[in-house]
Amino acid sequence: MTAAMVQVWRGDLVESEHRGHAAVVNSRGEILHGWGDTSAVIFPRSSCKMIQALPLVESGIGDGLSERHLALACASHQGDAIHTDLVSRWLSDLGLTEADLRCGSHEPYGTLARNALIRAGEAPCQIHNNCSGKHTGFLMWTAARRAGPEYVDPDHPLQQAILQATNEVTDEESPGFGIDGCSAPNHAVSLAGFARAMARFANPAADARGRAMARLTQAMHRHPELVAGEGCACTELMRAATVPVALKTGAEAVYSAILPTLGLGIAVKITDGSTRASEAVITGLLIRLGVLDPAHPAAVRRIGPQRNRRGTVTGRIALAPGFP
Repeated sequence: MTAAMVQVWRGDLVESEHRGHAAVVNSRGEILHGWGDTSAVIFPRSSCKMIQALPLVESGIGDGLSERHLALACASHQGDAIHTDLVSRWLSDLGLTEADLRCGSHEPYGTLARNALIRAGEAPCQIHNNCSGKHTGFLMWTAARRAGPEYVDPDHPLQQAILQATNEVTDEESPGFGIDGCSAPNHAVSLAGFARAMARFANPAADARGRAMARLTQAMHRHPELVAGEGCACTELMRAATVPVALKTGAEAVYSAILPTLGLGIAVKITDGSTRASEAVITGLLIRLGVLDPAHPAAVRRIGPQRNRRGTVTGRIALAPGFP
């Protein structure tokens, strides 16, 4: 039931092929374009962070937050200073510390930040976690509701609010959850349901939830450097798009897109978990929808020539015949 989506060529031979599912959904929840099995149940992983941020914003608790804070709440960031400084200040403003986070620590994804820690002989902390912005938003909601410190517990009021929001925006009941890399529950959804949720963000209603969706979407496309970081596909493709779009990658090759000017939502899942393939697919879909120039360097980096360490062209990454 999967569709061939991406081919990796070496010379004149296809060396690898990536398959998966994708859906483009309109404001009425209709699937305009579908590949593979759009009913496939997936974990959206970090590509659903805008849904996880809904309780914070639609409740009014996040009313005083800037667009930069909201972008960071939806981010899988690189751990660069632009990210960690804002998380640190946000925690301090809440009267909290790094120890209140429950995301765990890992080395920064950003090379400069990682090397700076190594040179200083310092270990990474939870603020360097790519999900620390999301978790700080979680803490803000939890503090306002006095809901208890273990906010990643699936039975915690925050996680129950996120589950309710997930069910409502996807128009389906999640069949279960898994624990994400940052220790928060990640609720399974159908690919079509996830794309439907993204279409709702693209066409927000005139209510508290709709206003929250609009704020989060606007924050993401206005601050792409906070959503990911320099050199990352989310950041580069949002900058390259000819209209405002909000893009979000997730682990195991999930990708989501919100296109407000077209009123469309997109969800992508590559079944072998290859990020190079999910980036190529979202790039190809943006090109097909007319919001990305195929000759833009950000597009060519995802669909185009492949070079070896000497700069010699060895092959290319290409969309599979018939896709999209």
